[in-house]
Amino acid sequence: MSEIKLKITGMTCGHCVSAATKALEKVPGVEKAEVTLKPGAAVVHGDAPVAALIAAVAEEGYEAEQE
Repeated sequence: MSEIKLKITGMTCGHCVSAATKALEKVPGVEKAEVTLKPGAAVVHGDAPVAALIAAVAEEGYEAEQE
């Protein structure tokens, strides 16, 4: 299992964190996602493609990039 770190921008509250976490955890290959509001980051555990993770976050209205 690998660990993928993402920088996420656009989140402003706990609801945003929850939405991003749920979106990431729905991606096939993700075992667990830990999202933090400050500094706007996620650590994803699993073997999902980075592009799929970024797309899932974008669908929720936030921007993401691999750190």
